[in-house]
Amino acid sequence: MDKSKQPFRKSKRSFRRRLPPIGSGDRIDYRNMSLISRFLSEQGKILSRRTNRLTLKQQRLITIAIKQARILSLLPFRNNEKQLERVESIPRTTGPRTKKK
Repeated sequence: MDKSKQPFRKSKRSFRRRLPPIGSGDRIDYRNMSLISRFLSEQGKILSRRTNRLTLKQQRLITIAIKQARILSLLPFRNNEKQLERVESIPRTTGPRTKKK
């Protein structure tokens, strides 16, 4: 087949391949807090596989490690820093409540 008769193809773009976030020496474990904390959002949610650029197996292992760390109280289930600040700023009354007539 002649090159002139081939269907139109997109030109191949050169792109730099990103390095995986987990190196070959990193061990995915619930005790490795520096590794685990990279895969959590500010609210304490587990980030998606696409966001993390992980393989399916790595994402499963990270998810299991995060859940184990949460159960053992190494990580909070939710990060409630904003809620705590808001609750602390509200003044509390200590006296008994009276009904308004």
